[in-house]
Amino acid sequence: MGFKSGLICACQHSLLDFLVLCCSWGEAEAQGGHLHVSTLSKCCHATVALLYPFTWQHTYIPVLPPSMIDIVCSPTPFLIGLLSSSLPRLKELPVEEVLVVDLVNNRFLRQMEDEDSILPRKLQVALEHILEQRNELASDKEEGSVNGKQETSPLNEVVSEAFVRFFVEIVGHYSLFLTPNEREERTLQREAFRKSVSSKSLRRFLEVFMETQMFGGFIQERELRKQGVRGLFEVRAQEYLETLPSGEQSGVNRFLKGLGSKMKFLHKK
Repeated sequence: MGFKSGLICACQHSLLDFLVLCCSWGEAEAQGGHLHVSTLSKCCHATVALLYPFTWQHTYIPVLPPSMIDIVCSPTPFLIGLLSSSLPRLKELPVEEVLVVDLVNNRFLRQMEDEDSILPRKLQVALEHILEQRNELASDKEEGSVNGKQETSPLNEVVSEAFVRFFVEIVGHYSLFLTPNEREERTLQREAFRKSVSSKSLRRFLEVFMETQMFGGFIQERELRKQGVRGLFEVRAQEYLETLPSGEQSGVNRFLKGLGSKMKFLHKK
């Protein structure tokens, strides 16, 4: 399992409110467990952070105490970090439909066998391509910074930007379908929003994704705000809409691929 496949696999299952178990395997005791606890916690936090602009709505425990391991039998979605010392007990539990990632050895311990069918293929390939180029793009970003000063790691910024653009390709046109009712309350025209996308695979994904709590929370926050949200996602969404022909939401990954062309948006500060 490579860097890109692990990130994408964990995030795509999280998007659909599935269960993700990140495991820190290996000889943690040899180093007092500190390195692996830190790695485990950071990886769990990174998975949640990469879901932006969406928010994980379910159980989230970066490092699960061994005494609480029965939580992994819960039928509700969770994202949990588990130490290697809990492996024997985990194997005894009736755990089903859970993605299990071994962070130390870079491998999946358990998959759901649907990893190639969840995300729209073209968008997934474009995201994988960007992540494969992450070190090169981060180097370009660092060279383009003013006086070499960076507020955040160039590599972190490239990876974050790639996922933001990926989500923009999927739902970046939502604002076009938020319409006010008689009480001036904004409501998403859900069917029109989904059908406006020309890509059949993206429409199929949206049909499922729009039923998740994650998407529901994302839209509800924007429906309730009288003034538009103006975070990084909305900035990129506006840039995305400006690249499209009038009235078309193509989802053909041009905006996502644009991250690799001269890094023009990353240089804007």
